[in-house]
Amino acid sequence: MVEMAMASITIFSFLFGIVGFVFKIWIINPLSTAIENLQKTVDALAKTINREQERTTDLKIKFAGLELKSPIIAGSCGLTADINKLKEIERFGAGAVILKSVFEEQILMETERVMGDGNYPEEGDYIRNYIRGHALGQYIELVKAAKSNLSIPVIASINCLKNGEWVDFAHQLEMAGADAIELNAFILPLDEFKESAEIENMYYDIIKHVKSRIRIPVIMKISHYFTNLTTFVDKLKAYGADAVTIFNRFYEPDIDIERMTVGVASVFSMPTDLRTTLRWTGILAGKDPQLQLSASTGVHSGEAVVKLLLAGATTVQLCSVLYESGLSVIQTMNHFLSSWMDSKSFKTVEDFRGKLSYANIDNAARYERAQFMKYFSDRKD
Repeated sequence: MVEMAMASITIFSFLFGIVGFVFKIWIINPLSTAIENLQKTVDALAKTINREQERTTDLKIKFAGLELKSPIIAGSCGLTADINKLKEIERFGAGAVILKSVFEEQILMETERVMGDGNYPEEGDYIRNYIRGHALGQYIELVKAAKSNLSIPVIASINCLKNGEWVDFAHQLEMAGADAIELNAFILPLDEFKESAEIENMYYDIIKHVKSRIRIPVIMKISHYFTNLTTFVDKLKAYGADAVTIFNRFYEPDIDIERMTVGVASVFSMPTDLRTTLRWTGILAGKDPQLQLSASTGVHSGEAVVKLLLAGATTVQLCSVLYESGLSVIQTMNHFLSSWMDSKSFKTVEDFRGKLSYANIDNAARYERAQFMKYFSDRKD
């Protein structure tokens, strides 16, 4: 009996061993492999997340005294007048937002529309003050809402016609909590008897008077229609501008030759518009490496962002592309910038910003040349 029991135990042990072996081969090993593969996937994902976090940190830049998590700014447009859109803009990684401009001209036009053919001068003063106060009140509420809902810098934007209004508008927006103010200035030179110096002095007066009244950073947004842009920008800085935005985009007329009427051209910029911005970014940053420049107009890709930063821009503003490609393009451009920096072993934006400015390239004629002599003489077709 003992021998039979021992035999049974041996057989049972053998069978148990076989079952254990089969269990290990068919179940334990695949499960272990699956767990191992899952762990590898988790580790890879963690590394990717860490890299992305490092890239976000790498994109930090200081602009006009403000700390930005990215050099990409959502420029002033209709999208930045909507608090929900502003939240999305921040979520997609913008370094700052510039709210839609408040226009004194628009307030005056609305006043004229409401007044109509009114024959009572005292009515005009009342209506004018009411509409002005209402428009400014709405804008102040937008500034306050943006400040309470966003953690990134909120920059207000104003466009005025009279010197006194620039100062008053700016002061009220500072009181509302704006982190900085962009003065969206353009004076169309229609008076043939006015010298260019007189027009430039109007810009200098604006920046001087605004800076004398407010303490927050002031950014001057200008066009490229000046006789000597480098001197003009240098004086803006001397009169107190903390930064300069190049360039503002204008309403442009177009002509319908069939109807023979004057209408409006496309309001959106084109990628080719980048060329003028790129040239002057390189020249201005090269002439004054300490100049804080925000490059705008023609920025439609991550590549354009990199080009402008290499030329010396401190920040880059987006507008038309936000309408055409959606707000998520901000995230796409940030990722492109981070990937490019990784590929070139740059850890921060300052590591490469301005490397290809006017002052840092061997052949400065690349920025200076205005004619196509060599280009066309070399062409064979």
